[in-house]
Amino acid sequence: MSSLTARLVGAFLLGLPCAHALAQEIVVRPDRESGIYQAGERARWNLELKGDAASLGEVRYRVKAGGLNAAQEGVVKFSEGKASIEADSKEAGWLLLEVESKTTGGKAVRAHGGALFSPTEIRPAAARPKDFDAFWKAKLRELSKVPINAVLAPGDSGNASVEYWTISMDNIRGSKINGQLAKPKGEGKFPALLIVQWAGVYPLEKGWAVGRAMEGWLTLNIQAHDLPVAEPAAFYRAQSDGPLNNYPAIGNEDRETSYFLRMYLSCYRAAEYLTKRKDWNGKVLVVTGGSQGGLQAIVTAAIHPKITGAVADVPAGCDNASLDANRAPGWPMWPYQTRGKDAAKVKATGGYYDVVNFAPMVKCPVFVGVGGIDTVCPPPGVFAAYNLFRGPKEYVFMPQADHTGGHDAYYARSNAWFMALKAGAAKPPK
Repeated sequence: MSSLTARLVGAFLLGLPCAHALAQEIVVRPDRESGIYQAGERARWNLELKGDAASLGEVRYRVKAGGLNAAQEGVVKFSEGKASIEADSKEAGWLLLEVESKTTGGKAVRAHGGALFSPTEIRPAAARPKDFDAFWKAKLRELSKVPINAVLAPGDSGNASVEYWTISMDNIRGSKINGQLAKPKGEGKFPALLIVQWAGVYPLEKGWAVGRAMEGWLTLNIQAHDLPVAEPAAFYRAQSDGPLNNYPAIGNEDRETSYFLRMYLSCYRAAEYLTKRKDWNGKVLVVTGGSQGGLQAIVTAAIHPKITGAVADVPAGCDNASLDANRAPGWPMWPYQTRGKDAAKVKATGGYYDVVNFAPMVKCPVFVGVGGIDTVCPPPGVFAAYNLFRGPKEYVFMPQADHTGGHDAYYARSNAWFMALKAGAAKPPK
């Protein structure tokens, strides 16, 4: 008997498949597939118990307006394993349904539902700083005084059709930008793609750049931090636990010292570098990322004039003053990054780094993914930015998607967007 067969037989004898089948689950689905309603309409979530429902205790629910304050709550009454919960919103915004119970063994069982009301009417919670444009023009002037000084080191792409390098460039105040560059092998001029990264401290995977180069892109993928791209995992853990611990809060009492200053400018410089390469086709320059990468993608589209398209999934950094509108803040949770600091100064600084304040500067085509139960980057903040874009735009709202799961609709539609943008189109057909 092989070791694999022995493990399978052992699992059967222990009854593991049976235990798995009896796992408790509460499934939530909106009554409207889109999950979108008009303000004043009533949303309904349909709930269904799966698995060993008899072992569940009392099932309670809470509906949070703006994902922040409980608008209604109570006990769910099931009939033959099914129930429904209804709620409405008189104004444009978001309702987040939280459902929870415990098994007789004490295991927590949770589920969520989302509903969006008149999303295209959502607006930022706070006014744009009057000197916002002047501040960022000054920062770009500061960057322009620093030569790019690009240094490339060739590497093995792992694919015979792709050339690969690691790259380092200079940024403001003595900092560096590190990344990886890949392109189709041989001579030619190619559409360019800048890939920016989600939150965290980690190495870059070679496949992120090589995969897009295989599709015909001149691809630059950069670190969000002033760190090398391919050190052992222990190196990045030490950085995350040490000098970069809670990096979004670093310097956040002053717009001149915010951690995001060099990050935003590194995106501009990376795009600038691509436009100076002889193998760029001079026409297509797209930027893409998710979460923190979505934040950087939109900012880059706002501040670099040669960006021709942006593709951003669940972008972070939107509507930093959301508490003023009774809405849950999104990552990096500026209102909660005030411990031991002057909260008023942190809030003022946040205005200069808020995606909603860059949004009116975005004139290129933009595609955005929005998660209906995303509490990391809540839908109202994303729409507060989206509604201010001035060029062709499209969103996909995924009512049962959280920050990391359930994004199939985004990936499917974003593929069409990448193909259209690569061909120079403003957006793909529906």
